[in-house]
Amino acid sequence: MVGDREGFRRQGRVMRDLAAFRHEALRALARAGAAASAASGPEDALWTITRTLPDALGDREAHLKPGNLKEGERQQFASGCFMVMPDRQTNILVAPVNFGAKQRHMRIAHDLGHPGHVIKTKQPMLLANTDEHRSFVKILETFRAGSPMFAPMMWQGEALGVLICAAQARHTMSEADLEVHVAFSHLAAAQWIAHGGPEWLRTSFG
Repeated sequence: MVGDREGFRRQGRVMRDLAAFRHEALRALARAGAAASAASGPEDALWTITRTLPDALGDREAHLKPGNLKEGERQQFASGCFMVMPDRQTNILVAPVNFGAKQRHMRIAHDLGHPGHVIKTKQPMLLANTDEHRSFVKILETFRAGSPMFAPMMWQGEALGVLICAAQARHTMSEADLEVHVAFSHLAAAQWIAHGGPEWLRTSFG
């Protein structure tokens, strides 16, 4: 109970109320699912999810804590999906939010960075502070992610791609956020299949 009621004051600071966070996240998941089911195609379906994540996830006070932002940085979020191409040589960025203007449908090597690692291992990953991970590869053009999460989009035992949500301020994302992020990744996978995502990739991008 105490772990879920982090609205109590600790050392003079108000911590996150995880019970309220999970309640609101469930409502966001339901809204995104309904919107995705009504979408006109696979990318539009994923966009209903990637546009939801930046508002639904993360500690909204993280950027105020000393050391979580460096000079010249500001708190901002990005989200998107790297989907595995049919040849399994590259992954393509679909439904990006706050990536660079020309990054939509960009391709990266299938094994590049943490997106590639998560697709390979089929396990979600949280990097609470990327400064502590020398292997972190900057892909975003808009900012350097300080606190990203990755979750494989699983379907019948295979990773179709990876769902990403990232913030610039370090320690924005936590295990509680990752738990919700994984739930959204399952919704994303189901909607991708329901809207014919794999066939759309084949016919639109070869």
